[in-house]
Amino acid sequence: MFSLNSPLHRWACLIGVAAFATVASAAAPSLQLTLQKRVETKPGANEFRVTTTAESWDAKKTAIIVCDMWDLHDCKNAVTREREMAPRMNALLEKTRAQGVFIIHAPSSCMKYYEGQPARERAKAAPKAATLPADIASWCRSIPAEEAGKYPIDQTDGGEDDDPKEHAAWAEELKAKGLNPRAPWTRQIDVLKIYDHDAISDSGVEIWNLLEQRGISNVILLGVHVNMCVAGRPFGLRQMAKNGKRVVLMRDMTDSMYNPARWPFVDHYRGTELFIEHLEKYVSPTITSDQILGGKAFTFSTAPARKI
Repeated sequence: MFSLNSPLHRWACLIGVAAFATVASAAAPSLQLTLQKRVETKPGANEFRVTTTAESWDAKKTAIIVCDMWDLHDCKNAVTREREMAPRMNALLEKTRAQGVFIIHAPSSCMKYYEGQPARERAKAAPKAATLPADIASWCRSIPAEEAGKYPIDQTDGGEDDDPKEHAAWAEELKAKGLNPRAPWTRQIDVLKIYDHDAISDSGVEIWNLLEQRGISNVILLGVHVNMCVAGRPFGLRQMAKNGKRVVLMRDMTDSMYNPARWPFVDHYRGTELFIEHLEKYVSPTITSDQILGGKAFTFSTAPARKI
């Protein structure tokens, strides 16, 4: 036995504190990510090479924003692809949530459905950030860096890639349910589970407040559609990038609105890839879900075999 005030006891306490600190440090949750971007080989060359960087992100300082994973869409093919992707996305959310990542569900124009729910009230109650960007409530359709490159796809028709007859039949089906066939969404797809300690918002201001309240500097965007809402919403890639967040797109957990009948006349999935390449050049790096879940990156069953 030794005295509580003896040198031996003090030495034992110091060893115990050091051991606890080591265990706590080892247990601190982190995300091991490989960020991909495209870098111009030399200024003005318009030739790019793929580069990757390994980073470790503190889970507690990271948020995932789930963009517009609606229950329905005016494009039937878009709904089909979303439903195929959603189970993998939910598995990703479950794992990262357990690691301490803050999950923000952002099904735009659907806030009425969630009124009174804890996750919705959390977003509304977040205190105003001390550093609130002046335009964070607005869409952002481009940032200055994008002026260096040509926009990669023609999406001026809205990007619907349905067969015309199937599209007309889908519109009639939506009407029969009492829904607006041009905007039939009412909530987030129910495959994606929402927990009380998540947040629900489609407001750039509310989402920025939530991030600042929690000291979150890292943001992962996923959902649909990459060339429209994911890139341009008030909480989208462009706004996060230009206002100083460390933001990435999860490139295998997204889809585009691109019609192969429009320039550059490639298949739908190649159109998606072209826009993702544009983002990697001018807006933000990208990652893939397998970096967190293991296995292989997600690919749609109808997509040609290509590396994403």
